[in-house]
Amino acid sequence: MPNAPRKAKPVSTQSRRQGVTRERAAWLSKVHPNDHFHVLFDHLPGVSFYCKDAQGRFMLVSRSFLQHHQLRHERELIGLTDFDVAPHHMAAGYVRDDERLLSGQSRCVERVELWFDKQGTPDWFFVSKLPLKDIQGRICGTAGVVRRAAEHEMQLPMIQGVTRAVEIIRRDYAGAVILREVARACGLSMRHFQRRFQHAFGFSPQEFLIKTRVTAAMKLLEETNLSTSEIAIRCGFADSSSFAEQFRARVDQSPTVYRRHIRS
Repeated sequence: MPNAPRKAKPVSTQSRRQGVTRERAAWLSKVHPNDHFHVLFDHLPGVSFYCKDAQGRFMLVSRSFLQHHQLRHERELIGLTDFDVAPHHMAAGYVRDDERLLSGQSRCVERVELWFDKQGTPDWFFVSKLPLKDIQGRICGTAGVVRRAAEHEMQLPMIQGVTRAVEIIRRDYAGAVILREVARACGLSMRHFQRRFQHAFGFSPQEFLIKTRVTAAMKLLEETNLSTSEIAIRCGFADSSSFAEQFRARVDQSPTVYRRHIRS
């Protein structure tokens, strides 16, 4: 009798997965860099996206991310770091997040941030950041998604209690804001208020107050001919010396140099 035909040996699930993984890697290598997944974020309203390498340099960004930084083309941003495009104290916070991801200390960083637009108005954004790995599985960079917070998300436990504080500071920054009284208005002790604010935003309520004042001063420097002494008083600083010190620490320029540069 003729021998019965042999049945094909079934392919194991593991072998199949390994084969598909190799095919996927080969397919991805053929996709032009300009047509990678990041272009999809250009079609998601209210969502910004970026990738950075291990040195913290921007490598991929969405159009909305460029627009937030008042840039028109990615070539204006690629290769720059957070310190090139954001105030020093904010950039330092972003770099601390990256260090946690690059070292493997964290697999994901998620928090609420306050971003300031060109008019100096702060708004709430949710930020999610992940480490990126190369084909050998080594961490080689970071990626992040930034989106404007929805109204219902402002009730999340992590920021409840401090949203009222932000409203008060934004409204009263030009006057004598006493943070202990702000904490009381939020129903919190000063210690609990400080900790909750730091946890939610990555900086203290004192820093937010100063940042709000500095941002308001930037607007006046750009749009008026008021003296720096007048601007200092209008924005809640004790005097022009204190104003100049706090402004330089966050903008890396004196108020006078900033005004001259912005108008040149």
